[in-house]
Formats: sequence, C-alpha cells, structure tokens
Amino acid sequence: MKKRISGLIVITLVLFMANTICAAENSPPKVGGVLPEIELLKPNNSADLKYLGLPGGGFLKVNQIKAKVVIIEIFSMYCPYCQAEAPNVNRLYALIEGNHALKDKIKIIGIGIGNSQFETDIFKKKYTIAFPLTPDADYKLHKIMGEVRTPYFIAVKLNGGKSPEVIYSRLGALENNDLFLAQIVKSAGLK
Repeated sequence: MKKRISGLIVITLVLFMANTICAAENSPPKVGGVLPEIELLKPNNSADLKYLGLPGGGFLKVNQIKAKVVIIEIFSMYCPYCQAEAPNVNRLYALIEGNHALKDKIKIIGIGIGNSQFETDIFKKKYTIAFPLTPDADYKLHKIMGEVRTPYFIAVKLNGGKSPEVIYSRLGALENNDLFLAQIVKSAGLK
C-alpha cells in the first residue's frame, strides 16, 4: 500500500512539474526579461522597409531594426478590440513620427496572429496603418510569444547585438498615448 501511494505521489509530482514547465514556456515576455528570438517576414513595400532601416526580401529579427526601441503590437484582423484600437495606435505612430527626438529611436511593428499576408494587407489598408504589419498565419510567433490574447503590446529596448530587453508587456488598449510614450522613453533611458 505504501509503495502504491509513493508511486502516485511521484507520478503526481512529475505531472505537476511537466505542467509547470509547459506553462512557463507559454507565458508572455516579462518586463526585465529578453524577447524570445523570432523571425518576421520582411515587409513587401519599400516605405515599410525604409521606416525599419532594412534592405528588402526574406526575414528579419527584431534586433535588426534600426531603432533603440521597438513597440510590437500583436493583433488579429478579426479581433474587434484590435479594430477599435487601430486609430489610437495610428495616433501613437503619428506622435512618435512628429517628435524629431524620437522618430528615429522608436519604431512600431504589428504581428497579425493567425493572419495571412493578404489579411494583414486588408487590415493595413482598412485602418490606414502607416507602420509595417507582418503575418503569422500558422501561429508560430503567437506560440513563441506565450499565446497572448489580442491586442497585446510589447516594447523592447535594442541592445546592439544582444537579445532585446522587454521594457513593457501588457494585454489591452494603450489608453493614453502620451503617458504610454513617456513610460517607454523613461524605461528605455531615451532623451
């Protein structure tokens, strides 16, 4: 009887540890941690490539973007919250681009979870998105990012060749762009 109970305890502990490890692998990037290494499809238009400071074709890693900070919006074209947030994110983009001290230091990209290139292009056109959007039709990036709900915002500080440091990670609308931007500037040590 004692062997059976001991065996059950061991099995329970093994299952608990396996579940804990899987949960940790599927958690969103945490502030103070590093952004998981992801490869994004490069934009297919010259304006987006120029905005990111990249040559055309192939894939890109976030730390290749010519900026000090990259704000990543994880969205889906089918998400009503993402659709409602699109005008606010456009205002954030305009706020950054209109500030000469920040426009070359902070860039925004969007990852369309479960969206094809066709779908991200529709979203970009419908909501007049000025920053690059990249598809994640097979949910590969979504899984790496912890299978977050949408919209989800992550801001990372680029450290040269090192892994990008997460300085912001949160589900939901940005709300006040001025406060959000001030927080990003302070967290990244920009001025």
